[in-house]
Amino acid sequence: MTNLDDLYREIILDHYRSPRNRGELEAPPAVRVEGFNPLCGDEIVVYLDVEEGVLANIKMTGTGCSISQSSASLMSAAVKGKPLDQVRATIATFKELMTVHESTLAHDGEPARVDLRALGELAALQGVVKFPVRIKCATLAWNTLVQGLDEAVA
Repeated sequence: MTNLDDLYREIILDHYRSPRNRGELEAPPAVRVEGFNPLCGDEIVVYLDVEEGVLANIKMTGTGCSISQSSASLMSAAVKGKPLDQVRATIATFKELMTVHESTLAHDGEPARVDLRALGELAALQGVVKFPVRIKCATLAWNTLVQGLDEAVA
């Protein structure tokens, strides 16, 4: 398991050092939404452009820890260019990943599982659940994206 942990660590560091989709989009048509984690000071600004039911473009700026910034980068790469229903499904799956603990049981009494293969590189953030205080860092960009999507389709 150590090799997998090392791979996940490298993915997180790569996205932190070389964030994807960094920058701003002009408003309008882009929606601009700010997110802030008062516990640690992480900040994120998400810019998104929704066209005909598709998240046509997404950009971000912000500062914070490696978890919040790499999660934002991973998120943007996972959702850019996708239909909104697929974006929302990815958000739900990622949030489920962030809430899966050994004590979380599915209906049959077995531990709930998230298909890590379906998440691709997002699975690199699964270790965050071992550190509950860091979950807010990992989900900051995702919660900000939800707010932006709600504004964009309103």
